[in-house]
Amino acid sequence: MVTSRPEIVGTFGVVTSTHWLATTVGISILERGGNAFDAAVAVGCVLHIVEPDMNGPGGDVPIVLWSVAKKRVDVVCGQGVAPAGASISKLRDMGFDIMPGAGHLPAVVPGSFGAWMLLLRDYGTMRPRDVLAPAISIARHGFITTPTVARMLGDVEGFFKQHWPSSAEVFLLGGSAPRAGTLLCLPAQAETYERIVCESECVGSDRDAQIEAARRAWYEGFVAEAIDHFFRQPVTDTSGQAHAGFLTGDDLARWKAGVETPLTIDYGKYRVCKPGPWAQSPVMLQQLALLKGFDIAAMEPLGAAFVHTVQECAKLAFADRDAFYGDPAFADVPIDRLLSSEYNEERRRLVAGEASQYIRPGRIDGYGGNISLRASGSTDMAHSEMIVAMNRDGLIRQSWASFLAKSHGDTCHLDIIDRWGNMVSATPSGGWMTGSPVVPGLGFSISARGQMFLLDERHPNALVPGKRPRTTLTPSLALRDGEPYLVFGTPGGDQQDQWALHAFLRHVDHGMNLQEAIDAPSFHTAHLLGSFYPREWVPGHLAVEAGFPGKTLAELDRRGHHLEISGVWGHYNSVSMAARDGGILRAGASPRRMQCYAIGR
Repeated sequence: MVTSRPEIVGTFGVVTSTHWLATTVGISILERGGNAFDAAVAVGCVLHIVEPDMNGPGGDVPIVLWSVAKKRVDVVCGQGVAPAGASISKLRDMGFDIMPGAGHLPAVVPGSFGAWMLLLRDYGTMRPRDVLAPAISIARHGFITTPTVARMLGDVEGFFKQHWPSSAEVFLLGGSAPRAGTLLCLPAQAETYERIVCESECVGSDRDAQIEAARRAWYEGFVAEAIDHFFRQPVTDTSGQAHAGFLTGDDLARWKAGVETPLTIDYGKYRVCKPGPWAQSPVMLQQLALLKGFDIAAMEPLGAAFVHTVQECAKLAFADRDAFYGDPAFADVPIDRLLSSEYNEERRRLVAGEASQYIRPGRIDGYGGNISLRASGSTDMAHSEMIVAMNRDGLIRQSWASFLAKSHGDTCHLDIIDRWGNMVSATPSGGWMTGSPVVPGLGFSISARGQMFLLDERHPNALVPGKRPRTTLTPSLALRDGEPYLVFGTPGGDQQDQWALHAFLRHVDHGMNLQEAIDAPSFHTAHLLGSFYPREWVPGHLAVEAGFPGKTLAELDRRGHHLEISGVWGHYNSVSMAARDGGILRAGASPRRMQCYAIGR
């Protein structure tokens, strides 16, 4: 099979991520003697800079890793929590029936930086200056503006100037949106990181003390103070009106990143390890539990039987996600039952030869909540009609609600393996430039991840102060025959545990190498409750790339799937994968967005 690029093979180290600059920074850290965890921090902080449409320094990150020193798989939770002052009653009093999608109101504590510092301190070897220097340099000297960033900033140029002037000051340098292919510099973000480095080094030469000082500067120092001050000021949000936020400096000071035991499931000789139900991650494990009852390896990887079977199992697992998942520190999630052989044997009987048109969560007495469905297209009826953008000829106007529904930020991803065998997979997200206005003096936005909460007190994912929203972020790690083998993942919101699963199945069941599995035609469904504002669903939906054979598409149509056919590499699918097989390291990255890249030597 001819692939878009070679599968990367080396012995010293492999790094793959959703942006070429971040990948090159990662390999440079390994070449300077750092380990995979040092490289992950540097790569993650560069991704915050170079993909501002997808994430930022004020975002969130879950991390799954294998540490050679600790000889175990750990999950680092960098998902921030709802502010102490946030409540369902307050939002309902403001007129919201679902969580707003942008502005101050859906903000949560920014968790990425705390998670990176925990990873650096407990698993890495370097100091804050070592891992932050590349991000500082790139932010100060600039990076190439991608067509996506240029288009998005062009769409909101007027809105930023009128309603979010702090964002205009940072992203509209010279007063207008940058053109694709030109340099975009973010000096305010460089200055924030530089100040953190300086404050970390004021405490002396001890590495742990420097890392703790950097963390304190963020959560108890000047960063927290700037956020506290800004969130007291009303800003325009999803409603089309201006509201102050709930987030305070005290919320940041009370929060710390943590380390957790992963959830796992065995699939043949592989054990897949994922974060818990505060993320959507267990939905991949349940899909695997359902798929155990089918002979996936015997199915043609580009055939209708494979796509149909995987897709129908996904519908069942995602329905359970939407009914049962929430922060297990606040909600009783029956995760053992959801992943059990008995439960999934029962659920598997619902997979028929025709495509399901219904959302069908399982029933577990005493658990779960109602799934409130909005048909696709309800956005403008339910929310503000304020006009924020129009196309270049000025003829097609776009409402604020419509813009948010179509252009909310997404996510980044990285996978790294070093020469010692340490492995890390991380999915940075949140804090994207259209989610909330830039905090003056800091140069970045704060995560609007709170939009994923529900305003239903009875649901496991209900908004509660101090609670994590049930996020979509979901890195993956797999053992093979008990040995750490594979790290993988992708951006894509609700598609993350679809696209990454398909690549995994094509690799382990169909024998494709990493790049072949990534390049293979993509598919996914929106037949689920959307995790992002405005939380719509599309019954029977099946998006497929045109790389599938015509007979496969015809058969899927015959089975009742509502096909949405894109170009050969038309999806946002940005899967990256890295594997260790003895002393040989391998990696691959998706060609689809023309910016993901893998390097190894």
